[in-house]
Amino acid sequence: MHATAALPEAAARANSTRNGDTLLIALEGNWRLGQTPPAIDALLASQSSPAEPLRDVAFDSSKLGAWDSSLLLFLVRCEAVCAAQHVTLRDDGLPTQLPRLLALARAVPERAQPHLAVTPNPVTRLGIAAVHGWDATRASITFLGDVMLALFGVVTRRVPVRWRDFWVVVQRNSSGALPIVTLIALLVGIIIAFLGVVVLQRFGAGYFVSYLAGFGMLREMGALMTGIIMAGRTGAAFAAELGSMKITEEIDAFTTFGISPIEYLVLPRVLGLFFMMPLLTIYADAIGILGGMLVSALMLDLSFKQFFTGLLAAVTIGDALLGVCKGVVFGFIIGVSGCMKGLQAGSNASAVGQAATSAVVLGITLIISANAVIDWLAALLNI
Repeated sequence: MHATAALPEAAARANSTRNGDTLLIALEGNWRLGQTPPAIDALLASQSSPAEPLRDVAFDSSKLGAWDSSLLLFLVRCEAVCAAQHVTLRDDGLPTQLPRLLALARAVPERAQPHLAVTPNPVTRLGIAAVHGWDATRASITFLGDVMLALFGVVTRRVPVRWRDFWVVVQRNSSGALPIVTLIALLVGIIIAFLGVVVLQRFGAGYFVSYLAGFGMLREMGALMTGIIMAGRTGAAFAAELGSMKITEEIDAFTTFGISPIEYLVLPRVLGLFFMMPLLTIYADAIGILGGMLVSALMLDLSFKQFFTGLLAAVTIGDALLGVCKGVVFGFIIGVSGCMKGLQAGSNASAVGQAATSAVVLGITLIISANAVIDWLAALLNI
């Protein structure tokens, strides 16, 4: 028994003959994408002359075998070359499906390739960054001015407050925030006291660890750590809530009905956090001092009475009030930055995440900056 070798497929061919002012192209063989199609430019050039120009191009497909999109590409190229040379392309001699495919190719234009953006030079990038920074600063000042006007309207009783939303914010930032504030404040108090014990014991002054723990928590770490926690917890939540409302066009609906988003949405959130942050700061101070007291009892054998005696002898009420004032400022910063980023969010789903991230970054940055300014002013005023 002998194996029969497969016969090779007939290659795609296009033979041209001229009949008067008409060029007849005979399509033969099997047209596959893997083969190199004939060059239509050479076919036209071989049968055309300036003295006898062509008017029509026709096709004979009687010897055409199997074909795929390579034949369609060849015909599209023929059409483009004929249009450039003002020659009419006739499709009456083609298979039935090809004229319809050509019509579809004409109906859908070729997609334009996007131009690659030219990377600007450093000076241009600096100018663009400056313009964007100026726009962001102006938008932030405008938003802050609107919030201050709304707060002034509340004081003068010209702007009503949605007390239901206010108490919701108070509840979320009181009992809802206590677990994380308790954990962080306790750990911070333990760390401050531990570092104080390690350093002060070298000089035989371990007794003064109570001053270090109390002074550090009341003036600095209580308000600062609570502000950072609330910026990541509540500031991001404000930005996500308002950003989602902007995507669903609820903000636009409020504006259409003549309802100010600042008064209706921003004001209850800012006021709720403004009043809760001082209370959370006081709570964090107490938990941090408790952590320092535990470390002192375990590492120095100081009794609770000795710890509080040293604490009250060194720390004044002004230290505690300074920390509470910081909490008030930080609460206002967190509320305004979170709401502002939420209202400035884009109109897609990813914009909500970007707004929440921006709110956290902006809130923490402003909190640390405000803390530095307040400490500087306190040093100038000898507080």
